[in-house]
Amino acid sequence: MDLTKTSKDSIELRVPSRNNVAGSTLFSDSLFSDFGANIQSRDDATLKRLGKRPLLNRSFGFMSSLGLSCSVLLSWEGILVTSVPTFLANGSGGVIWAFLIGWVGVTSVYASVAELASMAPTAGGQYHWVAMMAPESCANFLSYLTAWLTTLAWQAIAITTSYSVATIIQGIVVLAEPSYEPIKWHTVLIMWAAAVFSVIVNSTTGRILAKFEGLVLILHLTGFFGVLVPMVYFAPHNTPAAVFTTFSNNGNWPTQALAFFVGIPTVASTLTGADCAVHMSEEVRGANIVVPQALLYTIFINGTMGFAMVIALLFCISDVDAAVESADRLFYPFLQIFESAVKSTTGACVMAGIILVLAVASSISTYASASRMMWSFARDKGLPFDKYLVKLNKDSLPVYAVLATMIFTVLVSFIVLGSSVVLSALLSLLLAALYSSYLLACSLLLWRRVTGAIQPWVPGADEQVIHSDQLVWGPWKLPEPFGTINNAFACVYTSFLLFWSFWPLDNNPTAEQLNWSVVVYGIVIVFSIAWYVIRARHYFKGPIKEV
Repeated sequence: MDLTKTSKDSIELRVPSRNNVAGSTLFSDSLFSDFGANIQSRDDATLKRLGKRPLLNRSFGFMSSLGLSCSVLLSWEGILVTSVPTFLANGSGGVIWAFLIGWVGVTSVYASVAELASMAPTAGGQYHWVAMMAPESCANFLSYLTAWLTTLAWQAIAITTSYSVATIIQGIVVLAEPSYEPIKWHTVLIMWAAAVFSVIVNSTTGRILAKFEGLVLILHLTGFFGVLVPMVYFAPHNTPAAVFTTFSNNGNWPTQALAFFVGIPTVASTLTGADCAVHMSEEVRGANIVVPQALLYTIFINGTMGFAMVIALLFCISDVDAAVESADRLFYPFLQIFESAVKSTTGACVMAGIILVLAVASSISTYASASRMMWSFARDKGLPFDKYLVKLNKDSLPVYAVLATMIFTVLVSFIVLGSSVVLSALLSLLLAALYSSYLLACSLLLWRRVTGAIQPWVPGADEQVIHSDQLVWGPWKLPEPFGTINNAFACVYTSFLLFWSFWPLDNNPTAEQLNWSVVVYGIVIVFSIAWYVIRARHYFKGPIKEV
């Protein structure tokens, strides 16, 4: 059947009731079997109401979804990378307040995203929500633009994690053996190895991947203490006044406030990417409740650990100049900070090894989310080669989308042989693209919310006749009026962060210091609009109704 010719008129769906559970013996196997079947039935009913066939196996629960989100965020690990540049530009006080503002803002954004995920738990995430809520006259266009931004953002995240794995490995080798000279083609080969390993793990089974994510959650939590405790215990400490009240303007901006604002996106980026759980929704049991919960728990846990790591790092930086200079040979200043703190190269390598293991785990999780986003967009005829990208293997995994993500990483990795600055320019799309998709979805949600266009959720609604063209709240929703206030604040914060994400940290940047994200972002926007007008408007009709 040609899905592009399927009618977009509203459909009605009837799902068998749960009355067959009645009469089951207390604690009997049949009771638990029926309970699991009911969850599966409700998940499938919700997906069918959204017009999608349930094709993927639901292997993820709350803990595995939480592990996936925590792994992709790499909050406390990312802070070790992003804190030093912001510290140099704004001082330690600037880093702390930038993180706190980012934490509050991103919590608001993901609370609104959680409401949307409860309404429509699909792998498409943002672009599906935009298609649902946008005016009919521009729904297809806005959905197409959002889909491209989100797909490319997740491909950029996949490349970034592979590059991080490669450079962390080389940095550890240089730290342990200073005579080693990092070579660019070594970086490329290690990126390929990380990509291949991620593909292998993602090509096993959904159940194995879910168990792996549960293990990653444990490593993420225990690894935090494995790095924090030695650093804080052995390193000499700066004074509280120096940590909390020192602000600087090394970027030579006209005012201290301007210097502070341009530094916020760098630190705030460490809490970006929790929507990975959204793109796994069609493989999560009880997705309309579990995914929203996973999103908010992820931000709370990672925000807490990230803030603790910020404080610890700023107290333990003893030689800022040495840390900055080490970036040229070690790639990351935190490697030198570790060595300076514990007074042991071996100890520093072990601590860095924890970061490396978690970076590899993050690469695997990122490939899972990026491939599901690609698979969903291809399912709606939005990508080239969509007939191949939508194919599933015998375990109902989108292996072709996983392989396509690896191929994209391999092709882009060749840029490293020329200039890492060019690679950084391309990957700078990440923050702006993701937050653009959040802004579109949250703004449309606010509009529909204040106009009363979203019907209240009724317990058991998934078992009744439902019209698919109606907007209905999911079972997870912020109470009013707090929900509307939070939604409005999320739109303001997203606009704020999006604006400042295009600014460089220095007022007179060199080519290497320049923030190229505005150029890359502009090219993507212009190309997407042009391609939609020329070709895509003829074949892309938004999320296709398959049932």
